[in-house]
Amino acid sequence: MATERTVSATWQGSLLEGAGTIHKAGSGAFGPLAVSWASRAESPDGKTSPEELIAAAHASCFSMALASGLAKAGTPADRLDTSATVTFQPGEGITRVALTVRGAVPGIDAAGFAAQAEQAKAGCPVSRALAAVPEITLHAELV
Repeated sequence: MATERTVSATWQGSLLEGAGTIHKAGSGAFGPLAVSWASRAESPDGKTSPEELIAAAHASCFSMALASGLAKAGTPADRLDTSATVTFQPGEGITRVALTVRGAVPGIDAAGFAAQAEQAKAGCPVSRALAAVPEITLHAELV
């Protein structure tokens, strides 16, 4: 069954001097969140950016994809700690995503973990949605 998730945003003013609000998520999980050009291209100053939200989506989606792949391979993870860093270059857009995962996974070696992580990176729906990003890197470490 397909699911849909909706979040809305309001922007007031010009790009450089204006400001916006990402309204409460339909799930109630977050919001409202303040956003501005400065928080996107300079310093966050307590505000978020679309790229920060993309990083959150990518880290969580990748973790789910990796957990699924590991379990299907018979080596379920005890714990996966994932971070995603999204690089935004004004005038160019998103130029890079760097995924880092540390996993506690009994019964697998480092090479097997790295292979599963690469498969998760390729198969994760957010990774596929970000296919136009010039560079998506992955560092996988078994702990």
